Parts: sequence; C-alpha cells; structure tokens
Amino acid sequence: MSGPRQGVAGAGQPRASLSVIDGVAIMVGIVVGIGIFKTPPLVAASVGSEAAFIGAWLAGGAITLAGALVYAELAAAYPGTGGEYHFLVRAFGQSTGFLFAWARISVIQTGAIAAVAFVFGDYAQQIHGLGHRGAAIYAALALVLLTLLNLAGTFHGKRVQTLFTAITLLAVLAVALAGLVGSAGAAAPEQAAADSPAVGSGAPGLALVFILLTYGGWNEAAYLSAEVRDLRRDMVRILVFGTLAVTGVYVLVNLAFLQALGLQALRTSEAVGADVMRHALGAEAALALSAVICCAALSTLNGTIFTGARIYHALGQDMPPLRALGLWNGRGNNPRVAILVQSAVALVLIGFGAVMQDGFRAMVEYTAPVFWFFLLLVGIAYFVLRRRDAGRERPFRAPWYPLKPALFCAACAWLLYSSLVYTGLGALVGVAVLLLGVPFLVLVRRRMPPPG
Repeated sequence: MSGPRQGVAGAGQPRASLSVIDGVAIMVGIVVGIGIFKTPPLVAASVGSEAAFIGAWLAGGAITLAGALVYAELAAAYPGTGGEYHFLVRAFGQSTGFLFAWARISVIQTGAIAAVAFVFGDYAQQIHGLGHRGAAIYAALALVLLTLLNLAGTFHGKRVQTLFTAITLLAVLAVALAGLVGSAGAAAPEQAAADSPAVGSGAPGLALVFILLTYGGWNEAAYLSAEVRDLRRDMVRILVFGTLAVTGVYVLVNLAFLQALGLQALRTSEAVGADVMRHALGAEAALALSAVICCAALSTLNGTIFTGARIYHALGQDMPPLRALGLWNGRGNNPRVAILVQSAVALVLIGFGAVMQDGFRAMVEYTAPVFWFFLLLVGIAYFVLRRRDAGRERPFRAPWYPLKPALFCAACAWLLYSSLVYTGLGALVGVAVLLLGVPFLVLVRRRMPPPG
C-alpha cells in the first residue's frame, strides 16, 4: 500500500517523522567526516592526472549510491539490531555472522578506530610536535581517554556529537573556500614532483579504496528507513540527494586542494587541510584549522568507539559462550566488556601502525580487504534473500534490479582484488587475523549447548 506511513502508537515503535530534508541532513552529517583531510594525498599518489583524481571521487559517489540502495532495501525488509550481522545470519547462517562479528572486533571496527586516532595524531603534531612517533603517541592517548569516558557512560550526548559534526562541516567549507580563492599552484612544485611517490599500474583501484573509506557511513544512513514519512518515495530521494550532496562537497574540496597546492604537492602533504590554509592565509590559519580538525577527530573517534561495541550485544545473545562480551552495564547503559576488548585491540593496532611508514595508510590497508569481502557478502546476501523470501513485503525496493545490485557486487569484488594486490603488509596481516577467527569459531561452537 503506497502513500505516507502513519506513526504507530505505543511504546517501542519508531515514529515516521523524518522528511527528505531531515534525512539528507543526517546522511551528510554521518558521511562527511575527517577522512577528507587525510585521504586526498593518498588518492593523488595513486592517479596520473588531475582529471583522473576528480573522476575517481565521482566514481566513488556512484558506487556509494549503489551500495546505499541495496542496504536500504535490506534494512527496510529485515529491521533489527546488528546491521550487516543480521543480514548475513539470515542469508548464510550463524557461522558467517560470527566471522563478521570477529572481523568487526579484530579488523574492521578496530582498524577504523585506529585510523581515526592517527588522523587526530597527525593534526595534533601540527600544533605541538612530539617527535618521530608523535602521531602514534597522540593517537594512543586519545584512544585511552575516550575509552575511559565511554566506560563511564559520559560524552555520548547527541548535542555534543551534533556540535562537532557542524564544526567538521565548517572546517571542510573553510578549507574549500581558502583553496579556491587563494593563489593557484603549489610552492616549490619541482621539489614536490621529485618527492612524490611513483604511480603504479594498479592506481585506480587503490585510489578507490581510499576514496570509499572517505565516503564511509552511507550504510548507517540506510537505517533511517524506519523513521521516514513516505518510505516508498522519500527513501530514494534521501539517498540520491544525500549522495549527490556528499559527492558535491568532496569534489569541491578536492578542486580546492588542486587549486591551492597542485597535484604534485598534494601527493606529499601529510596534513593537507593545514597545508592549504597555510598556503592561502598563513601559519596562524593552519594552526587554527589543525585545532578544529583535532576536535572533529575526537568526536568521530568517540562515536566510533561508542557505536562499534553494540554489535557484540547481539552476538552474545545468539552465542551463549560469548555472553560476557555482550553483557550490558545498566549503570553506564553500555557493553563495558566489549568496549574494553575493542579498545585494547585498537591500541595494539596503533602500535602496529607506529612501526609502519604511515600509520593511517597502514590501517586502511589492514581493514580494506576484510571490509570489502564482507560488503561483497552482503551484496550476495541481497540476491539470496530476494530469491528465498520472494513473497516478503519490501517497503522499499532498490531500482534497476538486478543490474544495480550486480554492479555493486562487481565493484566490491574489484575493490577486494585491488586492496589485496596493490597494498602492503597491512592487508596480509588483516586477512591473517580474519582467518584466525575460524579455529575460534570451531571452539565456540563446541561449547554451544545442543539445540532443543
């Protein structure tokens, strides 16, 4: 039955109150984050021209839209806690769901936490340097502090997170404006060209690995389906308009980076936002922006720690031998054991990143193959559940079936290949850690009570 949904009275039911504008604002707030201040130099080092650089960001927006539409249908048809865990269990069984949860706590979520912590460390170094390992020291201190705050049940306020999201958006727009109105070209382009990394034959795939990390968060936006006023009409509009808005922001900012620095200097920048502000407005502006980005990074890091541990509550309910991992602390209203385990793993990963040449890049390489493997599984699960539950009501259906989801799966498979072939040691370590989950799964299943 088409038309706007009416809110259902009674406790525990979401109220359909979000307009298209509300949904687009939330999606943009989720996706646009601090990655835009770190990944462009890595992308620039992986492409051969300015046109390819901008084209890669546009391609990332198209892939993001395809994935968001697939997730929107799954979330609307199978609402529940656990996100991708829930879809994978329904399509492939508990073992696959367990391996995804293992990947989240050992690779995907913890790697993302460590990556954000390194962004904070890189920009904190711009304010006050602590030597060669200063970024890792700052990253570890931020992780420990925010873990303690999460364990205490504090710093979770919606207004605080909203405030820092607004600060992030303002910082992005400030850098874009400074870059576009500043003088064109980079200082010392010859030196930048000499120092810039070589471009390899696998550059386009590697560039998209970094770009789609920056677009990350669209899967969270798809879960707005329960609160959209007119699901059939508005969900598509939110995802299309939201993706176009994010893509527009990212293209604008990267055009500003090229205008201010040029492609060669962009490749060698360690803190591109600060470099653009320094180039356009001077050292004081660069210092101020670094402080703003540090605040935004702390907000993102806090939110990632806070939300990341929630999946283990669902896992603990499904697998009794792991119930301790999902224990919920009533006083702090959080899964304390899961938060501690998650942060301990992330701290180890920061140590791993500290011995690599670039801690942030090492974390991207560590997480990317595992992330794209499970995103590919979600895309396959979409087809499995479409066929198995053909009669199930689907308030929203991804358009252009099966072409659009097939293209999404193909993109995931290509990015999985690229993240394995064109990255370094971090990728191999991430895959090895994922495989360690197999014997752990066997051990857990042996301790499961017999069915019935």
